[in-house]
Amino acid sequence: MTAIDPRMRLQALAIEYATRAEAIERDLSRTHAQSFSEQATERQNDMVLQGLLVDARASVKEVQQAIERLDAGTYGECEKCGEPISAARLEALPSTPFCINCAD
Repeated sequence: MTAIDPRMRLQALAIEYATRAEAIERDLSRTHAQSFSEQATERQNDMVLQGLLVDARASVKEVQQAIERLDAGTYGECEKCGEPISAARLEALPSTPFCINCAD
């Protein structure tokens, strides 16, 4: 099994999350129906979309910070204890700044 280049993986994630955020922003900017009952449903949907947008923006920021750690040569080191983050954890959560022990 070949290792995936962390920079390429992080850049792909950054694009994915940014694209997701843009799509949500487009959905939120649409006009609402004239019917009050339809507007109520649309407003509820907007609340869900706003939550998803917050998550997507936070994910973009986390990935950007991981790329900064990569540039600084500290990617894969736990920000809390300084120990290496396991390869399996980085594979599952490429932007994580913490080892499994410190994440708990």
